[in-house]
Amino acid sequence: MTDPAKIRGKVVVITGGARGIGLATATALQALGAKIAIGDVDETTVKESGAARDFELYGKLDVTDASSFESFLDEVERTIGPIDVLINNAGIMPTGKFADEPDQITRRILDINVYGVILGSKLALARMLPRRSGHVINIASLAGETHIPGLATYNASKHAVLGFTDTLREEYRDTGVRFSSVLPTLTNTELGAGVSGPKLLRPAEPEEIADAIVGLIATPRSKVRVTAVAGIISQVVGLLPEAVGDGIARALGSSHAFLDDIDAEKRKAYEERARGV
Repeated sequence: MTDPAKIRGKVVVITGGARGIGLATATALQALGAKIAIGDVDETTVKESGAARDFELYGKLDVTDASSFESFLDEVERTIGPIDVLINNAGIMPTGKFADEPDQITRRILDINVYGVILGSKLALARMLPRRSGHVINIASLAGETHIPGLATYNASKHAVLGFTDTLREEYRDTGVRFSSVLPTLTNTELGAGVSGPKLLRPAEPEEIADAIVGLIATPRSKVRVTAVAGIISQVVGLLPEAVGDGIARALGSSHAFLDDIDAEKRKAYEERARGV
């Protein structure tokens, strides 16, 4: 159980905080005494979520726009205090065969999932390095350690987040600023709507991811995988010969989970929002 003293009073900024993992994390941290700022491109929902929970700050934040991101962080530091933790959580996961993916969707995934993380990390470093204190937590995915048909560009984006975060962790290891990655399995949020997921692997709840993030803030380490079982399978399969690992993944249903097995009607609302329709 996390010691509230390790969380109390910390100023935490969460991107993509209007719903899902971001909102669950904000709620969990607030309960332990953190000061919370959530930003999201969905201005209506982020204001509703922030007001309902009485977070210290909430408002529109476009992680692909440098001026929007910088202005949001400036407002946090002006109204709440120096940022202790930035959680780069904003991300999208459109599904489908790569050959059918419009160029604008490819660019949108990379802009939000990769550039948004890079931009947020850079802006956080500018504030944290002079203080020799701070923690940047980037939400990646177990998809960043594997390859899943139907998620080619999403997989690429999460591989990028992992490589980027590990590199910064080493580059700034003696500065007092820490970098961590969180690797969730498929999670019961809108992002996973209409997806049954691989066999034998239950989806995680957003509160489980939130608990893992709380633990990272209290006791920093390089990365955490959620669920533990999914994380172990991902690591083990990655060590096996290619043909064996791919065969196991196919046996678990990964070849169809994000393609033929999707409930298109249940997923329609998320896909339209993720694609900016």
